[in-house]
Amino acid sequence: MTTRERLNDAAAGRILILDGAMGSLIQAWRSPEGQPLGEDDFRGSRFSGHKTPLLGCNDLLCLSRPDVISGIHEAYLEAGADIIETCSFNSTAVSLAGFGIGDLAYEVSAAAAGLARKAADRYSSAEKPRFVAGSMGPTAKSASITSDMDRPGSRAVTWDELEAAYYDNARGLIEGGADLLAVETVFDSLNAKAALFAINRLAVERGADIPVMVSATISESGRLLTGQRIESFCEAVIHAKPWAVGLNCSFGAEAIRPFAAELVACAPVLTVVYPNAGLPDRQGVYSETPEIMAGHIEACLKEGFLNIVGGCCGSTPAHIAAIAARAKDCRPRKPPVVSRAGAAAAGIPGADRAFQESVDAGNYEDAVETARDLAAQGVKGLSLKPGKAPDPAAFVRDFIFLGNCFPAVVELPLYIESSGWAVLETALKCLQTRSFVRYSGAPEESAEYREKARLIRAYGGEPVSASSWSL
Repeated sequence: MTTRERLNDAAAGRILILDGAMGSLIQAWRSPEGQPLGEDDFRGSRFSGHKTPLLGCNDLLCLSRPDVISGIHEAYLEAGADIIETCSFNSTAVSLAGFGIGDLAYEVSAAAAGLARKAADRYSSAEKPRFVAGSMGPTAKSASITSDMDRPGSRAVTWDELEAAYYDNARGLIEGGADLLAVETVFDSLNAKAALFAINRLAVERGADIPVMVSATISESGRLLTGQRIESFCEAVIHAKPWAVGLNCSFGAEAIRPFAAELVACAPVLTVVYPNAGLPDRQGVYSETPEIMAGHIEACLKEGFLNIVGGCCGSTPAHIAAIAARAKDCRPRKPPVVSRAGAAAAGIPGADRAFQESVDAGNYEDAVETARDLAAQGVKGLSLKPGKAPDPAAFVRDFIFLGNCFPAVVELPLYIESSGWAVLETALKCLQTRSFVRYSGAPEESAEYREKARLIRAYGGEPVSASSWSL
């Protein structure tokens, strides 16, 4: 039985319990003498001479204080967690670079997975198997949001940098023993797509199926920080065939309930929700007790919204135990059977003259303004043919990046056609949302075209044939 089959088997008859916060317990940890973790704990002997302060680099504790991390895993397993997440939320070169240890991303990821694996194996049984989810956080940098408002095309991190960092992160987690990967706290779906591309690259190299959970964090408006609604987020990541999609962090369980309903309405796979234990006060104490949080989550459970449930910031083993007690008598959601075949052919938008004139002139600012007008008029997508632009690749990059500043444009599916692979790849590395792609640079029966179609899917696009495009 494959890992995905084992996961599906476990989720078929009951709601699975995910663990709770890692950072909260690290902050709350005390030695027998009552001392919290300090700089020396994070350094250990190996990093005693490191020039950069390491206090707060929680993932590094997998190397310097593995006993602390193992103890936290065991506490959640004792509380009834079916799935525990690794202490690797920031274990990418992008995130660890701030501590001067970016080159240790793979090692920290592998160590984190190894600790969780040992703990899960100790508690696993035939009746209640325990699983390890490799945590892959969003980093503090966005591939979609400009880092300089005077230069809309500027970014603090590129797709290629993110994808390379996530690849090492994923490789370490899988080689360390993770059963599945959790691309979580997604505030920018482009970052998530880079992570999913990296996971796919690893899976293709290994000839393996790597189950993935993808979970977004949202604002009170129900949108990601980059402006996407929940439905658009789902459409952006579903190409990766995730085992589950969901929401985490954000706020408390009561406030997240209506957004969980939105998620269920558009998710063709299992759903996972793990909110905060309310919101923190000025002292950083989260407001919801275990019983209060479990009571709020129970409402979602009884409505049949969920397959996997747990806690995020502020939650503890006591919260997870209370949630597990409420979940044991609730039935899991059954995802609908949805076919995406022919989706692109269902309605490729016609070209708008004013929009195409701006494209042909290479004027991305006018093109974005026209796109905003079209969105206000209710168009369902944009048809983009950049072949006549002075520099097609630069145009699609600048157009998409400027368009990312406007939620109405971000959510418009893009139908893009080009004979230049560099143009299409540039677009796919910039697009947050779903896209339909016609590559006309090779015969559709050729090996080159088949490989390009595979890559288009891996980037999150949907390849469209010439016959469909002409409809």
